[in-house]
Formats: sequence, structure tokens, C-alpha cells
Amino acid sequence: MQINKLDIFFKKNIILATLVLVLGFCFSCKEVTPDDTIEMVTPEEVEELSDVNNVKLIDVRTEDEFNEEHIQDAQNIVYDKNFSAKLSQLNKDQPLIVYCNSGNRSEKSAQILKDSGFVKVYDLKGGITEWKYRGKETKK
Repeated sequence: MQINKLDIFFKKNIILATLVLVLGFCFSCKEVTPDDTIEMVTPEEVEELSDVNNVKLIDVRTEDEFNEEHIQDAQNIVYDKNFSAKLSQLNKDQPLIVYCNSGNRSEKSAQILKDSGFVKVYDLKGGITEWKYRGKETKK
């Protein structure tokens, strides 16, 4: 049986083209690490993070909302038009968990924190509403 030179040429080029595509894909895609994202966390994960890591809990609700009730050890930094200016009091290397009432303000706050260079930002999914729904305690 005679091997056709044209068949060999096509097989080599298909293998080469496949290799180039695979390598090109591997080197052109940026690997997304957890530190590149804002991680949504459950109330249970907040408790675990607080126990294991040196995490700071930030309540971005109004002062009245915070004074009514908040999660133990939370610091109140109100999300408003001056939010970015208030961040100088925080350590950018310390992981942060932000929360609000339901998640809207904390989502915006978390993005500002990431954009400002904070290394790890978590957002409590569902805010303090979800926290209470799961039977977690608040401080009044």
C-alpha cells in the first residue's frame, strides 16, 4: 500500500495547527484567581471567615440602621457619595466582608473597595436580612 505524500502533509499540518491553537488559547487567557473577584459569601461562611482569618466586617448601611441592629464586631462605614474618602482608615491588606440590608449597597461598596486596591473583598449575600433569616444573632 502506497502512502500518499499529500496525506502525510495534511496530517502533519493538522497536528501542527491544533497544537498552535491549543497553545495560543492557553497563553492568551488570563487566569482569574479568587483575589481578582468579589466573593459572595453566606452567613455561615462569614462566621467561618471570621473565626479563621483576620477579617474586618463592614456595615455600609446608615447610622440609624446600624444603631438599630448590626452583626457583632461590625464597623459602620456608611455607603454614600463620600464613601471612597472614608476608606483611608482601613488596611488594604486586611480581608473585608461588607454587608447592607439586602445586598444592593454592599455590592456597590465592594466594587469601590476592589477598585481602590483592597486585596480581598467578600460580600454577604442577602445582607443582614439573610443573616437574620438564617437565625444568626445581631447586636442592638
